[in-house]
Amino acid sequence: MGTSPPFFEPSVGYGLIVGMGAAFAIGMSLLSWGLSRYMAEVQTSEMYMTAKHSVKTGLVATAVVSSWTIAATLLSSTTDGFLYGVSGPFWYGAGATFQIFMFSLAAIELKRKAPRAHTFLEVVKKRYGPAGHITLMSYSLIFQIFTTVNLLVGGSTLFSSMTGMNRDAACFLFPIGVLIYTLFGGIKATFLTDWAHTVIIYIVMIITVFAVYTSSSTIGSPDRMWELLHEAARLHPVEGNESGSYLTMTSQNGGFIGLIFAGASFASCVDSQLFQKAIAADPAATFPGYMLGGLCWFTIPFVLATTFGLAAAGTEHLPIFPTYPNRMTDAEVSAGMAMPYAAYAIMGKGGVAACLVLGFMAVTSAMSSETVATAALGTYDIYKAYFNPKANSKQLVRCADVIVIVFGIVVSCISVAFNHAGFSVNYLITSIGIFVDSAIIPMACTIMWKKQSLLAVIVAPLASTCAAAAAWFLTAHKYYGAVTIASTSEPIPLVAGNIMSICGPAILTPLLTYVFGPDDFDWAKFKEIKSDVGALEDLRRGGEEEDLAIDVNAAPGHGEEHDEESKEAEEERDARLLRARTKAGWCCAVLCLSFCILWPIPMYGSHYVFSKPFFRGWIVVVFLWAFFAAITITCYPIWEGRASIARFFKYATGRARRQPTGSDGATGTAFVVQGVVPPSIERSSGNHSREGGEKGAEAKVVGG
Repeated sequence: MGTSPPFFEPSVGYGLIVGMGAAFAIGMSLLSWGLSRYMAEVQTSEMYMTAKHSVKTGLVATAVVSSWTIAATLLSSTTDGFLYGVSGPFWYGAGATFQIFMFSLAAIELKRKAPRAHTFLEVVKKRYGPAGHITLMSYSLIFQIFTTVNLLVGGSTLFSSMTGMNRDAACFLFPIGVLIYTLFGGIKATFLTDWAHTVIIYIVMIITVFAVYTSSSTIGSPDRMWELLHEAARLHPVEGNESGSYLTMTSQNGGFIGLIFAGASFASCVDSQLFQKAIAADPAATFPGYMLGGLCWFTIPFVLATTFGLAAAGTEHLPIFPTYPNRMTDAEVSAGMAMPYAAYAIMGKGGVAACLVLGFMAVTSAMSSETVATAALGTYDIYKAYFNPKANSKQLVRCADVIVIVFGIVVSCISVAFNHAGFSVNYLITSIGIFVDSAIIPMACTIMWKKQSLLAVIVAPLASTCAAAAAWFLTAHKYYGAVTIASTSEPIPLVAGNIMSICGPAILTPLLTYVFGPDDFDWAKFKEIKSDVGALEDLRRGGEEEDLAIDVNAAPGHGEEHDEESKEAEEERDARLLRARTKAGWCCAVLCLSFCILWPIPMYGSHYVFSKPFFRGWIVVVFLWAFFAAITITCYPIWEGRASIARFFKYATGRARRQPTGSDGATGTAFVVQGVVPPSIERSSGNHSREGGEKGAEAKVVGG
């Protein structure tokens, strides 16, 4: 008889959530203070929402990985490995990766055509006015709310099952630390915590891969795993798989998983937080950042599910498995318990603790991204757009603070309701695309097709959403005789709903556009969107003002467009982004073709069941991909930011001299203010470089 969960006392669950949450809240808040104190990263609305459009490639890639990694990524991908064998992890990863590559094209176009936008929806309003703006904004807001709910449902289920803590309490405890460091650090803190969380996820992932495939007394080698999976297929063969084997890519349901996530993961492209991070990126970092991010994210479901999912399938018939001599129930499978159960079977309580750490990192990192994106949406696309168009920087930051707090409370309450209603993490992640995928094509055409009409933007997504929901319910009723949570979570209804939601606008958008008259939008109008004039007027989050030794209104970057950038600089930026778009197009085509066609389809059609040597090679690929992603995400951001890191520590440790700036002998910290170098500022003879590789100068500020 296996050891039944929970494996820890409730106090362990509370301690982990509160302790790790407090550690990140304190650490990131102190870091945000340090950046403000020593590096001039003042928390104005521009810094809060856009990080001054200066984030480099490594952190962009990390942010993509973090945004795409939610609790369901860990739990659902492992479940697919448990249910369908080696095909499940691959199809989950491939079905949800190529959207990242495709999104890079939209991100580059947004950077090129609207370089000073604060949110993507700000661009929508500029083109279509309130009607189109409110329509697409509703889709983004719905997705952001339910993605965050999905995070909390998955995280609370994992912690409750493993420690016995109250699920409702977990839903309210997870957001606390996130809200604190988001309030202090804005989107820059989100990028930094993305890195910290993701590095921890990769470290734990590599440790567990080695534990399962090299040191475990139960498995310990790819050959032993092959033998256990061969025995598992004999005891309970997989329906729809070649010879019922776990060791084949010929898997009908595995293929359905790929189709489901091809649709469900497109829903993420509706999420304004992905655009938010594209906006925050340095123009030169957008293309490589998203490409690297996609390649590294594929590692997480592919490696973790090939590790824990196959371990669960291979050990379920052994006495060490928690449910032995019984198999896992449908409820346990749907809740994603294959991952922690396998971890316990292989590594004991230490393995379960590793799963809890992974779950915490996935929940809080992705929630931070969604919180900042929702704050940006509420601040710029609701408050400033419709209630206070002349809001200054201080008012915008205060509005964002309020939205951050309200958002945390609202999603926690909805998560509790969903928990009590019986919705699982797998159900939420696979069905959300049915409701929001229909906004993808209208959104993409907003920045890529000048002829799309307002009518198409409004009618195409709404009509397609209704059609997708009808296809989902009708297919469930036809195949399973009823419309229930169980029937609508089956693969065929989910495929029908998700594909209808994506494909509907592909027909309706051009049809409505040309039947009722196409638009002819002038892309130059997007460049009328300005940065906040008062972006440097508030130096402290509390609203206290300090005297600046510069005239904000006279500073380049905060006046008219011709004051912000010379025509030559703008042309050069456009040329660079056009070259990046071309490269992104080719890379996107090659990578999408490789992940979705060239790699899996020949293996699917061959009906090949892995031999022991072939499976050994498959696991070698798993290890190589794990190390590539871990090294890239851990080291590349540090290497890119090495100069800034060194400068920060010099200021923080007093090794860099603080220079007087006033006649009274008051001192201030010398720092780089990007794009703000008015003639009245005394130029420093020292550092003439700035983030992003462009020339700048050090500006002295009183009271720093």
